[in-house]
Amino acid sequence: MNNNLDYKTGIKDTLPTVFGFIGIAMAFGVIGKSAGLSTFLVGLMSILVYAGSAQFITVSMLAAASPILPIILSTFLVNSRMILMSMTLAPYFKNESLGKNILLGSLLTDESFGLAVNKLNFTNDKLSFSWLNASNTVAYLTWVISSILGAILGNFISDPKKFGLDFALVAMFIGLLYLQVLYDKGLDKTLQLIVIAITLALTYLGLIFLPTNLLIIVVTITTCGIGVLIKNAFF
Repeated sequence: MNNNLDYKTGIKDTLPTVFGFIGIAMAFGVIGKSAGLSTFLVGLMSILVYAGSAQFITVSMLAAASPILPIILSTFLVNSRMILMSMTLAPYFKNESLGKNILLGSLLTDESFGLAVNKLNFTNDKLSFSWLNASNTVAYLTWVISSILGAILGNFISDPKKFGLDFALVAMFIGLLYLQVLYDKGLDKTLQLIVIAITLALTYLGLIFLPTNLLIIVVTITTCGIGVLIKNAFF
């Protein structure tokens, strides 16, 4: 990464993450096909819903003939973390129009959020619409195209886990976390490692006591609060 915030740089910075999108989107396509969805419906869901893990949940609930309201509620809860992410990035685009902010928020993903947070370490705490829009666009197009390809390949692939596609997204997040810790100059490395350890511990405990659709947002809010307290008390 560098300190450039133009559209071309946004594409370049996002390209290393597309392999994660390809893997998980193709896995979704395969699973959607095995659940009885046509290639057209798999592609349409990726175009309109574009919700990653929520799409997997939706497919499984549709296959189980669940009512529409629980499906909508589950999708909202799983993606409610995007509210926190959008609020975090919103101050950097306060001079942009409402339409541009809606566009950025609508296509924001965990990956583009992680890239944006990491980019701040190189740009003196600045972001641009062109850069983030490029990142979002690359992610969106990759997801849609890959999910359609996955649905097509679903006729030949019965188990995506054989190819490690289920681990692609995890690997990408590990890489983003590593880069964030490596280049973030605003926070003490010890504090970052402590917060990471707390996050892992709370996630492990949360899996025991909380439903998975609430786990991410509960752990995020709790860890952020603990991190602020630790920083004020010791750093």
